[in-house]
Amino acid sequence: MTLFEKLLAVKQDRGAGFFLLLDPDQGDVGHMIALAESAADCGVDAILAGSSLVTCADFHDRLAHIKRATTLPVILFPGNSTQISPHADGILYLSLISGRNPQYLIEEQVRGAPLVKEYGLEPIPTGYMLIESGRPTSVQYVSGTMPIPRDKTDIARIHALAAGYMGMKVAYLEAGSGAAEPVPVEMIAAVADYGGLPVIVGGGIKSPHQAEQRVAAGASFVVVGNRFEGKPDLMLITEMADAIHTMVKTSI
Repeated sequence: MTLFEKLLAVKQDRGAGFFLLLDPDQGDVGHMIALAESAADCGVDAILAGSSLVTCADFHDRLAHIKRATTLPVILFPGNSTQISPHADGILYLSLISGRNPQYLIEEQVRGAPLVKEYGLEPIPTGYMLIESGRPTSVQYVSGTMPIPRDKTDIARIHALAAGYMGMKVAYLEAGSGAAEPVPVEMIAAVADYGGLPVIVGGGIKSPHQAEQRVAAGASFVVVGNRFEGKPDLMLITEMADAIHTMVKTSI
């Protein structure tokens, strides 16, 4: 079974999957290792690792620490091709389809392709869309692209449809790290219904209730990361997992 098939099985068995996002460029290494070590026991299904901008010299060493600390799948969520590393099981092979900057539509993908092959990473082709979140985000600034307006559900859903027609396996709706507001539930529902792809939703999700709302709207996977920067809150991570795993909760 491929990594992607295992993720789909999680969605089937649990109602939705919970991805914990760790940014190796941010914070204390010990904190990240502690989160990685505890993630499986808290109900996390996979770890995403990546950053919009790398400023530390030991980025890849930190990735290695994360990989060694967990039995969960570690999936790269790279801001560019320099973040591709052998210290992972797979990679969200992102194309920033909401923007028109060729660097993030195809150039970084071409640069990174030989590394993905050499490292034996499983690529998961992903149509990546930035969604307006109430404030400018790092990924918006770094990519030089405008997000899709929060009220333009039609624009988001036709981008997801095009992503599927181009062979991408998932649509990722991203409000951005530290977003003021998460992706609207109306947009998630429209994209999930119209595009036909599993939908990953991340950015600005601060509470279990917000996570549960997005699963109810049609999200197949929920990503939370910025909420857990600082002191690890294992109880909150567990509550997030319980809220996201709707199938498990319903079957009890």
